[in-house]
Amino acid sequence: MSMKPHWTGSALKHGALWLAALAIFFPPYVLVLSSFKGKQEFAHSPAFSWPASFLNLDNFRFVLSKGELFHAFGNTLSIIALSLIGNLLVSTMAAYALGRFQFRAKSFIMGVYIAMSFIPMITTQVATFTVIKHLGLFNTLYAPVALYVGADIMQLYVYLQFIRAIPYELDENAMMEGASLLRIYWTIVLPLMTPAIVTMMIIKAINIYNDMYIPYLYMPARELGVVSTSLMRFVSDRTTEWQYVSAAVLLIMLPLVAGFLLAQRYVFAGIVAGAVK
Repeated sequence: MSMKPHWTGSALKHGALWLAALAIFFPPYVLVLSSFKGKQEFAHSPAFSWPASFLNLDNFRFVLSKGELFHAFGNTLSIIALSLIGNLLVSTMAAYALGRFQFRAKSFIMGVYIAMSFIPMITTQVATFTVIKHLGLFNTLYAPVALYVGADIMQLYVYLQFIRAIPYELDENAMMEGASLLRIYWTIVLPLMTPAIVTMMIIKAINIYNDMYIPYLYMPARELGVVSTSLMRFVSDRTTEWQYVSAAVLLIMLPLVAGFLLAQRYVFAGIVAGAVK
């Protein structure tokens, strides 16, 4: 009698997991099928039917040429590289100042960071756009970089957990040896924060790679297109060439999926270490 409820609960859990897996993998499955279909085949065949040939690479050749995906990948990587360097310096220095020093505005600054996380980004875009325009960054690769370098509350929280776990005696010993605060930050604190830095940089890079709103708003020029905005070249007011969109999305997804699979252990290790600390 006692085994029946246990068996029923186990079956429900496994059924829910299979349904969740189906919901997750079903869209990519349809995407892969659609990316290998020709225009006529896509229009007249069911969405779940297999393509006539998985060796049909015409859609991929078309999106690489018309969509200028190689150029878009270059722009995206440039933005990610510049943004990560700036974000690393800004966020770790902010966390170092908040975690190591005592000053009157410390609680106020943390409160502002927390409050800003509750404000939707869309509500501040008029003011942000005006600032970017007056700085002369509109329609340049530096416009999204200027917006991505800022530290968010998640980064500060994770970095603060690591900094507070670093013994302050290390700072004191370095000061006795004549080291400046900047040297202490660069040679002691920053290397000991490597697990958290790697984790946050991976998450930040994924967010930048997936973002479409900021590049679309601040870089409308065609030559400044990134991987996310390049998809719009296959969409018009009257029609959408879904076979090309599917091929482009598949090409854009591959580096992201491969990068995440290679780096996922660093992401999970950094988050768990930060939570334990």
